Amino acid sequence: MRVSYQWLKDYVDIQITPQELADRLTLSGLAVDVVEELGAEIENVVTGRITKIEKHPNADKLVVCQVDAGKDEPLQIVTGATNVREGHMVPVALEGAKLAKGLQIKRSKLRGVESRGMLCSGQELGMESKLLSADMANGILILPDDVKVGLDAKEVLGLSDSVLELDLTPNRGDALSMIGVARDVAALLNTRLKVPVPKLEENQENINEIAKIEIEDPDLCRRYVGRVIKGIKIGASPIWLQNRLRAAGVRPISNVVDVTNYVMLETGQPLHAFDYDKLANHHIIVRRAKENEKIVSLDGVERTLNPEMLAITDEKGPVAVAGVMGGLDSEVTADTVNVLIESAYFHPINVRRTSKALGLRSESSVRFEKGIDINNCKKVADRALQLIQQLAGGIVVSGAIDQFPNPIAEKTILLRPSRVNWMLGVEIPKSEIVQIMENLQFRVQEQGEELLVTVPTFRPDIFGEWDLVEEVARLHGFNQIPETLPFGASTQGVRTPEQQMNWDIRKIMTSCGFYEVVTYSFVHPRIFDLMNLPQNSKFRNVVKLQNPLSEEQSVMRTVLVPSLLEVLVKNLNRRAQSGAIFEISRVFYPQEGQPLPEEVPVLAAVAYGNTEKTWNQSARQMDFFFMKGVVEQLLQALGVPDVVFKRHQDPSFHPGRCASIETNGQVLGVVGELHPNVVENFELPGRTVAMKLDLQVLAQTDRPVKQYQGLPKFPTVERDLAVLVKQEVLAADMLSIIQKAAGNLLKETEIFDLYQGTQVPEGYKSVAFSMKFQALDRTLTDEEINDKMQRIIKSLAAQTGAELRK
Repeated sequence: MRVSYQWLKDYVDIQITPQELADRLTLSGLAVDVVEELGAEIENVVTGRITKIEKHPNADKLVVCQVDAGKDEPLQIVTGATNVREGHMVPVALEGAKLAKGLQIKRSKLRGVESRGMLCSGQELGMESKLLSADMANGILILPDDVKVGLDAKEVLGLSDSVLELDLTPNRGDALSMIGVARDVAALLNTRLKVPVPKLEENQENINEIAKIEIEDPDLCRRYVGRVIKGIKIGASPIWLQNRLRAAGVRPISNVVDVTNYVMLETGQPLHAFDYDKLANHHIIVRRAKENEKIVSLDGVERTLNPEMLAITDEKGPVAVAGVMGGLDSEVTADTVNVLIESAYFHPINVRRTSKALGLRSESSVRFEKGIDINNCKKVADRALQLIQQLAGGIVVSGAIDQFPNPIAEKTILLRPSRVNWMLGVEIPKSEIVQIMENLQFRVQEQGEELLVTVPTFRPDIFGEWDLVEEVARLHGFNQIPETLPFGASTQGVRTPEQQMNWDIRKIMTSCGFYEVVTYSFVHPRIFDLMNLPQNSKFRNVVKLQNPLSEEQSVMRTVLVPSLLEVLVKNLNRRAQSGAIFEISRVFYPQEGQPLPEEVPVLAAVAYGNTEKTWNQSARQMDFFFMKGVVEQLLQALGVPDVVFKRHQDPSFHPGRCASIETNGQVLGVVGELHPNVVENFELPGRTVAMKLDLQVLAQTDRPVKQYQGLPKFPTVERDLAVLVKQEVLAADMLSIIQKAAGNLLKETEIFDLYQGTQVPEGYKSVAFSMKFQALDRTLTDEEINDKMQRIIKSLAAQTGAELRK
């Protein structure tokens, strides 16, 4: 919202500077982003009349003008503008003048002819071309004929003004008007608000005899006021009106249209002017549009309507889209003589949906969306007719058609001063609270120590006592409320078990050298082909978006790994030779008969290339065993017991380098190298590894409580064991057998050698284990250790066919 400082002073007496006013408004909750000083760079520009125009003797595209600028003698000025004529009143930059963008005017010669100044265009005076008429946007600015010679052009063009650009919160629709802002200014400055009271001259004709208005859908149109004025003359608006519209960012068009825009900016109530003679049988019907009904809007675009939209129609069809924009067929033109003014209340949500569906957002729709004062419709229509009479002549037809099926009463709210002071932590006298309410035009009735506050309908954002407390706080001054320490009962915030688990996972993964990323939950359906998933895969059953931004983000993901692979690809394209990333997020599975999908939290990680080289450790390839080690370290740190890795087949992973991650019979996830087809589809390096964990299953896993014990006092005994087994025997199974056979005395077991070669029979492999035995209460004897070793050897032989390697 652009607020003209000079215009604002019509409604309230302001004795402070624009910047001071901006600071006061910002502290009161109406934030001012910028204070723009119009014409701040302009100096020494006056109004002048062109008395004579002659051809330039040495240039075909230049003319020599004699200009009366109120000086002792006419000024000779050379210009190339094509829109100037003798008798035109124009802004003249005198010698030494300063214009927009630092341009300075000096006496000069153009093709041998002296020029003592310059005729100015709107852009040279800092005016936006979009706010000028078509003939002035690219030429000299032509002023009205009644402007006097020698005046300061800044004053004439309203360039001595300041504009406050407000950044309004969505609930303050009332501040989308000059009077709405003036109301807050008057309350802040504790001064009187001056609101224009319309006075009309009406004829003896009855409007009900010449026009008819029907509301077929009162839920979407709760009030519709129509008034008629006849015998007007369309023309240009006076300079003061044009200046105010331009200051507000609105382009002047004609006197009648400008009045509707002016009154909308003044009151916040959108209006529309119909050419009365173009309305079929002068009959307006407010109804839902029919399916595929067409209208050509004022911007010249044909738009297709539907029954969800509210249309203003005559007996032939739509003449406007309610609350958004009028139709081209009924617009006010230079030939218009009679006008019907519309002042209505349309449902905010319906206007917003219609505006969005049509891709058409207007000043009117913005105000209707935020809510307007339904009880002000007729008064605003009268105000518009008053100004039309002043600027375009004509006579107002007596009476108004006011369709108001369900009048709305003002709200009355109980306000307790004690509650105000308790909530704000200050002591504000009741008299000051009453004064603030009355300054905001709220009516107050005292009932002992309590107040009954009647809230006018121009403040639809006020619902209860807490809203009134906020009004007291912002008008009293937030900066006057002292800082105090909080009091009362407090609770210490703690993470839920799931939050704590995710927090721990992040710390562990980053300690392993992985970077966390965040990717979109929306993906392209082609990722399932890229991930080598079969057509009957359950992961292809996805939730489709009804209104996707693009096909690239048209479905909710059911797998997380491809999102991470796309990140790796981007890094690889930027010559990153290695990368390790992870993400904790959700995947989405549709639920039959349910409107919302099942959201499952998952962890996924991918890596390629080598680890970073350090001063004491060489780089190593991030292969299957690297990722398996990361998973082991992660699950061990999380306290997950008895983790085993088993051969697994997954279409996205390499058939021989993939394992499921299990504990106590529950599958937690998968780890392995990606399938060569997947690597090729994503154009990744040859060995890219990945892992995925179902965090929902992980959170439900029984994890024993950590127990602590003192450091052992007795030494460990180390023994090595090498056996020959068939190649298909899993090392994990052998480790499990060793642990069960040895019992509690075995504290640690590691595989330190794996050999397949000429010294081992074909189809066999040699596996060597390093074992550490220890007791907490004694030093172990050789007999005890030998007994354990024999049990281990017998168990391995019985269950895997292992033989001691000789």
